[in-house]
Amino acid sequence: MNHFPWLTSIVLFPISAGLVIPFLPSTGNKIIRWYTLGVCLLEFLLITYISCYHYQYNDHLIQLKEDYNWISFIHFHWRLGIDGLSIGLILLTGFITTLATLAAWPVTRNPRLFYFLMLAMYSGQIGLFVSQDILLFFFMWELELLPVYLLLAMWGGKRRLYAATKFILYTAAGSLFILIGGLIMAFYNSNESTFDFQLLINKKYPLELEIIIYLSFLVAYAVKLPIIPFHTWLPDTHGEAHYSTCMLLAGILLKMGAYGLIRINMELLPHAHSFFAPWLVILGAIQIIYAALTSLSQRNLKRRIAYSSVSHMGFVLIGIGSITNLGLNGAVLQMISHGLIGASLFFLAGISYDRTRTLVLDQMGGIGLFMPKIFTLFSSCSMASLALPGMSGFIAELMIFLGVIENPNYSSLFKIIIVIIQGIGIILTPIYLLSMLRQMFYGYKFSNILIPYLIDAGPREIFILICLFFPIIGIGVYPNFVLSIWNSKINFILSNNFF
Repeated sequence: MNHFPWLTSIVLFPISAGLVIPFLPSTGNKIIRWYTLGVCLLEFLLITYISCYHYQYNDHLIQLKEDYNWISFIHFHWRLGIDGLSIGLILLTGFITTLATLAAWPVTRNPRLFYFLMLAMYSGQIGLFVSQDILLFFFMWELELLPVYLLLAMWGGKRRLYAATKFILYTAAGSLFILIGGLIMAFYNSNESTFDFQLLINKKYPLELEIIIYLSFLVAYAVKLPIIPFHTWLPDTHGEAHYSTCMLLAGILLKMGAYGLIRINMELLPHAHSFFAPWLVILGAIQIIYAALTSLSQRNLKRRIAYSSVSHMGFVLIGIGSITNLGLNGAVLQMISHGLIGASLFFLAGISYDRTRTLVLDQMGGIGLFMPKIFTLFSSCSMASLALPGMSGFIAELMIFLGVIENPNYSSLFKIIIVIIQGIGIILTPIYLLSMLRQMFYGYKFSNILIPYLIDAGPREIFILICLFFPIIGIGVYPNFVLSIWNSKINFILSNNFF
């Protein structure tokens, strides 16, 4: 037990600071914007300080444990802790949220509520990644729903209410299965309930019951990750949300499902995971091809990027299903990589819409001549998304490729089929991304009437994109820097449960 509650501080600080926003001076939006940005930056610096000075990267154990009895009647504890699996995603959350807050500066309608909701999301996301209690995990999972719903319903596009309703129905229904699975785990074969992850690791269940619990959690993760056919909320949500919200959704929210799949299903339910692993690999392979082909058919810019996110998350599924050190490390790296690339692409789509006032690709063309900086940055981030060597996506997808091959329990035929499907997916990715770039930036279709409004990226926008692009290149050139964060935890999960 640490003397100072570092983890409680990073969970509660953003939402607590957000409660101050209604009392800020109402002289324009400048004070509110700078205050919120300062809170996000201070939170990110605090997370960085904790990761640098209070965490040992060569240790798989939960560190910085905090445990406070919250609701004693149901044994509900405020139980927090960090390890290699969580610290990387916490850093990603702080980084993306800070940049998304800066990206949201053009928002002028009801900025107090908008920025408070962003800070509430910040607390919920950090809280989920540091939760060491299933009830607390469920609580933080649910905390995300209302801010996202309001951000979408109030600041979205023309079909925002439809998209927001679809989002809340899908995610709320899926969340219920986390509670069901958690209660079964807590009360099974025990006189006293326990929701502590560290105690549940040693708890044993009959295989049939473990499979039922696994499926219960998997339904919730299938919505959030997303896994087809539970993915249909995602294109609608991304298509209607403000691009700063899209940055949070693509950069962080999708990773919550994959994190839960590793943290709970893989670590606490290893026998069921061994049973379902081949099916996860098959689902991931199908998802890569299906989403890539669907993305190619989209005429809406943000929906095309949204389906590319679904396709890329298929690689995460394959890595988790590989049950190998290489594959699982690649899956976590893909989560980080996609968080950075997805956030940058949605930001670029948003600032392009601000200038062209259209998201329909058929209505664009030739705008690269008027916006060379946006064209260069859009092209660079698209190269990262199609896994160009030297960028983060390449090493992540390569590790997942090799991870499947490395599994001795999969037959040679199974490995060959999966690798071929992955290869086809990698071929399709540049087709729909390069086609998107061609439709946007080349040719002469765009109306001459709006040419005076095609202003190139300003300093704030360039700063955000450089901040996102720098780690994409850094990870691609030297991936060991980030792989060392969670490698010991991955080794522990695999050696303790599967070998």
